[in-house]
Amino acid sequence: MDRLRFVVRWVWLVSGCLLALVTVPVGSATAGEVGSTHLLRALVVQPDPDGGVRATATLLFPGGPAVLQSILSEYRNWPELFETRMRVAQVEEQDGRVLTDIYISHALLPGEQRLLCESQALPGGGLITHLKGGDFTRYHREWRLQPAGDGTQTRAEFDLLVEVKTLVPDWLVAVAMERELNTHFRLVRERALDRITKER
Repeated sequence: MDRLRFVVRWVWLVSGCLLALVTVPVGSATAGEVGSTHLLRALVVQPDPDGGVRATATLLFPGGPAVLQSILSEYRNWPELFETRMRVAQVEEQDGRVLTDIYISHALLPGEQRLLCESQALPGGGLITHLKGGDFTRYHREWRLQPAGDGTQTRAEFDLLVEVKTLVPDWLVAVAMERELNTHFRLVRERALDRITKER
């Protein structure tokens, strides 16, 4: 029975790897414009020496920092900002900290993966999120926001570190993450544009 489970798991893993390689383009995004998102510093996604995958980028979004802050702080709407299927099971706010209990369904991972995190707004603008529990080994995300231009844009420093309990190699997770983050940035930008338009 143990041998059968081992074989099934590896068949699943190989199938997932092949699917990811077919559907996800390889190559780092360069500085400039990628889709509808402006990158001031290239999106770099690569395996972290201590395990997991790290992603960094500097982006320019429409709207002032308050617009981006409001979008990032709408915790129950987080699934709308990602192409990966996820559901928010619970959001609990206390003393300026917000606990989010999220279940993620990903093509590279079996079933749903639980991500229990705590988020806190940064004094200068932005949001920091770190792991509290679930199926991840490491998770740390930072959005640092500053006004840009005449204050009608936002310069955003993005830093993400993720390590999930899986047999999938980090390099493959990095390939998938790069594609998903580019989509994430585009969706955030679209939400910001929509909010600005409605406020006029």
